[in-house]
Amino acid sequence: MATLRLMAVLAHPDDESLGVGGTLAKYASEGVETFLVTATLGQRGRYQGHPVGHELHPGAAALAGVREAELRAAAAVLGVGELILLGYRDQELDRADPHEARARIARAIRRTRPHVVVTFGPDGAYGHPDHIAISQLTTAAIVAAADRSFTAEAVPTLAPHAVSKLYYMAMPEPAWAAYQAAFKRLVSVVDGVERQAVPWPEWAVTTVIDTRGAWEVVWRAVSCHQSQVAGYAGLAQLAPEHHQAIWGRQSFYRAFSTVNGGRACETDLFDGVRT
Repeated sequence: MATLRLMAVLAHPDDESLGVGGTLAKYASEGVETFLVTATLGQRGRYQGHPVGHELHPGAAALAGVREAELRAAAAVLGVGELILLGYRDQELDRADPHEARARIARAIRRTRPHVVVTFGPDGAYGHPDHIAISQLTTAAIVAAADRSFTAEAVPTLAPHAVSKLYYMAMPEPAWAAYQAAFKRLVSVVDGVERQAVPWPEWAVTTVIDTRGAWEVVWRAVSCHQSQVAGYAGLAQLAPEHHQAIWGRQSFYRAFSTVNGGRACETDLFDGVRT
């Protein structure tokens, strides 16, 4: 069989490590070609705990360079074969031209031809607008990439490609509890309204990947994001078994599959593709 190909389409630097690091590392170590599309450079985020405008914050432009370097280092640790940067502004992805963004992701899909794509769920994990936007844009791009009638300046001369399976990240209650105990309570304030994580019910999770063998790789990738170290400080003190509890199991919702189905829980993103 031809080499299997996996693509993650995410919003910010560190999403790849904190969100699907175990999955990327596991499959890369097994010889799967892995691709990472990152929509923004997180330039409006904090720098070592300091917000934009603080005297110790280097400014958005400088932080973009810092976070890009961190992202490239983390991707290399995880074994990502190719990193694709879209260059949209942090915290503004939901205001990007949807036609252009969809076309650019569709181009990446047509060029790399992944069997499986993973991205954020429609809830954006904890309601983050950039996470919600990349979920919607990725889902639309998969449809566009397979459509022979879809043409745009961003996708000239590239043959259509039909992704076999699309997955959304889907953390159930135990995973969120371990995650937030190690980090902090994750919230997003949008238009004055606080949004927080809502765990997926266990019955809705279609796929659970055993990534216990990759937790040390994931921790090394997370540690590449030194500009965000204030948010990860508690992790450095964790015992190995607690790291394994956080990074050792990754859950997904199978949004669609053209190769399999049913309600039995999968343990492989490529279930149905391999056969």
